[in-house]
Amino acid sequence: MAALVRRLWAIIDIVLVALMGAMIAIVFANVVMRYGFSSGIRQSVELARLGFVWIVLLGAAVALRHDEHLALSEFSERLFPRAVPFLRRFCWMVVILCMVMFFIGSWHQTMANWANTSQLTGLPSALFYLAGVVSAVLMGGVAVVRFIDPRRLREKAEEQP
Repeated sequence: MAALVRRLWAIIDIVLVALMGAMIAIVFANVVMRYGFSSGIRQSVELARLGFVWIVLLGAAVALRHDEHLALSEFSERLFPRAVPFLRRFCWMVVILCMVMFFIGSWHQTMANWANTSQLTGLPSALFYLAGVVSAVLMGGVAVVRFIDPRRLREKAEEQP
């Protein structure tokens, strides 16, 4: 199971790199076309925006897995050292609750917009909201594992290069 999870996160890293490379290529090609040839790629703006949404939301899940989000733990660790394990579990419960709400909202928006297609690309508008569904599942999974055993996932993430 651990190998499957590591492979999943490796695939997500590859997808993030591919999305970033595609965004750079699309935007660069569009700039060259506009300024060099007085034309442009109409679909590039929408595809770049879609790629940016996916990069942000998948990147947030990766950052949560590596424990790289902003945290203010200095006060709790100095003022309430005995309460730190409880406070951390409480925070992970809040994250789980937020991810459940995020998943439900994103799922409803994905289903509501699946039939709406973009006139430029022909892609469903729901792809923007699907990024929220995937991100909520990934971040919710990380939060559940951290809630159950806070040290387990952190140690596993630190083993990875």
